[in-house]
Amino acid sequence: MTKRLYRSESKRMIAGICGGLEDYFKIDATLIRLIFVAGMLFSAFTLFFVYLVAILVIPNESEVQ
Repeated sequence: MTKRLYRSESKRMIAGICGGLEDYFKIDATLIRLIFVAGMLFSAFTLFFVYLVAILVIPNESEVQ
């Protein structure tokens, strides 16, 4: 069974990116969200645009399974 990155439909706060990363990397989604927010502040919101691109590129959980 191969691991697939997807946007989670059950662990969603905004678009499900962090929930999908939690399933993919087996790291708590809250920790991923905190790292993302801190990184966004220190990268002059570059990660915000990465998040927007991820919303467009990464499929929903129902589309993968």
